[in-house]
Amino acid sequence: MSLPIKLYTFGTPNGFKASIILELLGLKYDVISVDITKNESKSDWFEKLNPNGRIPTIEDPNFKGGEGKGEPLVLSQTGAILQYLVDTYDKDHKYSYPFGTKDYYKTLEYLIFQVSENGPIQGQANHFVLFSKEKHPYAINRYLTDTKRIYGVYEDILSRNKENDSKYLVGDRYTVADIALFGWSNSLKKLDIDIHDWPLLGKWFDSLSSLPAVQKGLKVPAPKQ
Repeated sequence: MSLPIKLYTFGTPNGFKASIILELLGLKYDVISVDITKNESKSDWFEKLNPNGRIPTIEDPNFKGGEGKGEPLVLSQTGAILQYLVDTYDKDHKYSYPFGTKDYYKTLEYLIFQVSENGPIQGQANHFVLFSKEKHPYAINRYLTDTKRIYGVYEDILSRNKENDSKYLVGDRYTVADIALFGWSNSLKKLDIDIHDWPLLGKWFDSLSSLPAVQKGLKVPAPKQ
């Protein structure tokens, strides 16, 4: 019997990526809330797990590697977390493709695109629009414009998957590329951007949002009573 995976997280676009894929895969996991509003991710105990001091981070006690030492795997960076979880636990490829296939590498391409461009650019837009005490029109315009450009790229990606009615970023199923994008597209409304401005993305978002596992993942960690 597998032991629960430990998920160190908070209610952010990146945090939701991890909880959603754990829910979709039906894995047992324990949630340790790391309140970034109180700078808990920069505490000594957490930085021993993740030197970068960012959520999410997972600790998998079922890891079979480690040269037979049986040590748990501690992993951060959402791209690495998502890929590890499907590589390890999605043996039926419900949310992934077999290693070495074209769709495997296209999934990896779009996953890296999300973590290297979509997340950082939209994150900067969030900072300058929502959190910066001083308003910088140049920065706001720059990052809002590039955020919209990136979602236009995703609209184009969906349009190229006509054989699957443009429902998925890759092939005939949701993958970690979709889950990674969903974490951030779910927060577009905070920037007063409507994802339905892109017709295919709007349908994609509504369909993915309707999955019970996705809705459950969006409630992790549970709000404080």
